[in-house]
Amino acid sequence: YYQFKLALDMARDIEELAPDAWFINVANPVFELSTLVTRQTKVKYIGLCHGHLGFLKAVEVLGIRLAEEKLGERINALCAARDPKGYATIFKVVDPGDLEVEMSGFNHVIWLTKFRYAGEDAYRYIDEWVERDAEEYWRVWREHVSSPFDVDLSPAAVDMYRTYGLLPIGDTVRSGTWKYHWDLRTKQRWYGPLGGPDSEIGWAMYLAHLRSRLESLRHAVMDTSTPLVRRFPPRPSGESLVEIIEAIVNDNPKEHYSLHLPFPGAPTISVPIQVNVPNEGALPGVPDDVAVEMPVRVDGKGVHRRPLTPLPRKVMNYVIIPRMMRMEWALEAFLEGGRDHLFNWLIVDPRTQSTRQVEETIDAILKLPGNEEMARHFS
Repeated sequence: YYQFKLALDMARDIEELAPDAWFINVANPVFELSTLVTRQTKVKYIGLCHGHLGFLKAVEVLGIRLAEEKLGERINALCAARDPKGYATIFKVVDPGDLEVEMSGFNHVIWLTKFRYAGEDAYRYIDEWVERDAEEYWRVWREHVSSPFDVDLSPAAVDMYRTYGLLPIGDTVRSGTWKYHWDLRTKQRWYGPLGGPDSEIGWAMYLAHLRSRLESLRHAVMDTSTPLVRRFPPRPSGESLVEIIEAIVNDNPKEHYSLHLPFPGAPTISVPIQVNVPNEGALPGVPDDVAVEMPVRVDGKGVHRRPLTPLPRKVMNYVIIPRMMRMEWALEAFLEGGRDHLFNWLIVDPRTQSTRQVEETIDAILKLPGNEEMARHFS
């Protein structure tokens, strides 16, 4: 509620005070916020997420297979252990200039709809890796994984690929069905020993990381003897925000930007400019006023869409349409208010065991300190 309200209030202020300005949003939930703001206002809007960078794991798989095919070298275990030697070998055999990728869907549910290398379909390398290398990779990965977000090539990712026919990219791997999320033991089976970022372990690690980062920022501000640029050297983050601003302000058309990979000797790699904007016919089967995450061209006139590869029937029927309906429920609840919207949402949740549980859950959330305004809205 408060996230929706803040974003919409900001958009309306921009609409009134700076109608020619661009509102570039990087806050979650990007899917709901992008659809809400572009429906309710006329601001120039772009929603951003870095999840599409997960396609680099498909490039890793390509490199693993090409290293064996061209050099006779087995680097699968090295890559699973995050050994720099493995990544150095990848870029001996992979020419980034020969890569062609396309990803689309909704934010946090995007799919690798095109993966080509040297003019040929590169999905065959993913199939080979799944058949020949995945089990070894997972054994080593389980021993070395240190980040709960390291799930791009997890058993869950491969199972989703087998189910839907396309590789899930970035946070899409987290957004599968309850099959992967019933409890911690289930999560550890599919996402490794940390259970992925949405487990009790993974989320605690994430919050601890945020606290550590906040503490380091506090120390940096208090230490007036050390310039901030020395503590935090200005360098490209690998995300597209600055690239998009530069393209708009200087009318410098861009469809891609160069990403510097964090490995010694690694080349730069071309990454699509990926944004969340109203579909307007780009992705077949999705209404025009629903925000789609898609590759675009950006210049001084704004965002230019192009026709996207249609998503398979299974992805549309079992992922895209259900996710779109949950977005519509959320926006309807926010815009209309009333307790019945919350009830109707929870009563179809597979974890719900009784009507009483639904009512008690709603009461518990609305009675939390700081939720007084939200409680009135949903009364």
